[in-house]
Formats: sequence, C-alpha cells, structure tokens
Amino acid sequence: MTTVLYPGTFNPIHNGHADLVERAAQIFDHVILGIATSPHKSPSILETRVALAKEALSHVPNVDVIGFNTLTVEFAKEVGAGVILKGIRTVTDFEYEFQMLSMNRALQPGLETVFLAPSEEFSYISSTLVRQIAGYGGDVSQFVHPAVAEALARGEVG
Repeated sequence: MTTVLYPGTFNPIHNGHADLVERAAQIFDHVILGIATSPHKSPSILETRVALAKEALSHVPNVDVIGFNTLTVEFAKEVGAGVILKGIRTVTDFEYEFQMLSMNRALQPGLETVFLAPSEEFSYISSTLVRQIAGYGGDVSQFVHPAVAEALARGEVG
C-alpha cells in the first residue's frame, strides 16, 4: 500500500488543493493531507483548518486529514508515507520545492517527492489571493468549498 503525504499550511484549502488530492487519490492507495502549523500558533487555528479540509475532501474515500507541527520528514515517517506530494504552479514554485526535496532527502533518505501541476482551471488560485479577496469582502465561492467560503466570511480563517 503506497501512502503519499501532501503537506502544507492550507490556509485556507482551495479548489486547486482539492484537485491535487482528488488526482493523487487515483494514483496512490492512501493520501494524507498534512496540515502544518507552527508551535507558536494557537491550536484552534490548526483545528479549524483541519475541520474545513475534512469537509472539503469528504467525498474522497482514501484521504485522511491530519494536523502536525513537526518537520515534514518526521511526520511522513510517523504516518508511514514513503512519498511527498507537492503542487507546482510556476517555475518559482519548482525552484523552492526542488530545494526542499533535496533537504528532505538529506534528512530522510529514501523519502521520494512527486510533483503534480494543478488542472488549468485552478492554476492561478493561491491561498494568499483567496485570503486577500475575502479580507476585502469579495466573493471567493468559485475558489473554495462552501464551508471554507463561510468560514472566511466569518473571519475564522486567515
């Protein structure tokens, strides 16, 4: 059974993230969406992100959503993931993620990284842009799951 870890802050999770999870779920036996936070942040922030991601991905049966606040390589080992999934939208994303891949290999030899590009209709979406639009009261419903849009409108995410 191949388990892949898709780590990130997912602040908030958006349709581009969901697209990658759905596609990874067709490639791998088990997908873990690992939501990272800093040990300096409030645990309630992480709990909110985890709850929203679980709701947004509830239609994908072989996905688990788990929060973590350790090194990604340590979390991958903890959950039995031999592969890390990273989404790549731009050359800049690739340069950063390639550097992370090399560091992860140095820390955890044998841990592989797979890059997936989002579907074209989601390639321009980022959590930062979604938060900015929502922060100005804009409608983000076309970019995120309805539960995420509601949480953004209430100021629970960000």
